[in-house]
Amino acid sequence: MANPVNIRDVAAKAGVSVATVSRTLKNPDLVRPETREAVMACVNALGFVPNAQARHFRRQATDTVILLVRDISNPFYLDVFKGVEDVASSAGYKVLMGDARSDPARVHHYIDMVRERHADGLILMTGAMPVELDDAALPPMVVALEYLPTRRLPTIRIDNEGAAAQATAHLLDLGHRAIAHISGPVPEVMSVGRAAGWRGALMAAGLDVDDRLEVWGDFSLAAGEAAVDELFARGVPFTAIFAANDEMAVGAINRLRAHGLDVPGDVSIVGFDDTIFAVASNPPLTTIRQPQRQIGVEVMRMMIARLANRLEPDVSVVVPTELVIRASTRRPTVPLP
Repeated sequence: MANPVNIRDVAAKAGVSVATVSRTLKNPDLVRPETREAVMACVNALGFVPNAQARHFRRQATDTVILLVRDISNPFYLDVFKGVEDVASSAGYKVLMGDARSDPARVHHYIDMVRERHADGLILMTGAMPVELDDAALPPMVVALEYLPTRRLPTIRIDNEGAAAQATAHLLDLGHRAIAHISGPVPEVMSVGRAAGWRGALMAAGLDVDDRLEVWGDFSLAAGEAAVDELFARGVPFTAIFAANDEMAVGAINRLRAHGLDVPGDVSIVGFDDTIFAVASNPPLTTIRQPQRQIGVEVMRMMIARLANRLEPDVSVVVPTELVIRASTRRPTVPLP
């Protein structure tokens, strides 16, 4: 039998180094297009099939990354996953999705999976980091949309405070003055930032912030419903609600209707994220749009660079957001002074 084609044969035929062939197969985005095309043409011409098991053994790598999300049932993460998977598959990686459930113990479990070489790296999309682990004990990690100020980890994020201020300013521009806020889980930085944006926009408009109009939630539909009941129990009038995510906003709409109120006739609602909840809601939801798929693309690129030791641990990239105005907001029927 003829000897099987190996990576050196491909390198010789393409006129490049073995390292370039390896890089083309493993991280094609890092290779110039003309070189990549030439190498792949030789791979196909020679019928070269990489020996994945041998490669993994030599590199002690799995070619697998874990995308660890806060709540796997939240549709927000689906488009992020698509972006991650787009880049991962072209670079020869597999992606596993894990469910943190806002539980530091579960996060610890997935970190241990990477430390024990069951995966090469971890993309973290939850703020529930185990406090007992210092940076030196962490495996290759990148953070997406969360912000961990006490950690030196590569991060891609949005300006939560600025986006929340924009959402609240939209309601102020319509004439609303009594604007409630349903926050995410506090004291996580994402939730604190969005609450700060709500407060800042009210103060910038010369309004006092009534703490009774802020109710803490956990990003779930049930939290939005419970928040409306709590607001009514507190007895403070409001004509609008800014919810820290779309799911809680839809829960708020459901509960307002149960109380006999119309959205937006009686109460205007703004959400955050622009998920399927926003477009499927009745009425369609005014919300802050995050570019979920692009976030997934960028964070996987950061993960690849991190695994290649080409990324500083404290790099932080901010991606833009957009206010999307739909039918859940309008001028108040009787503007408050």
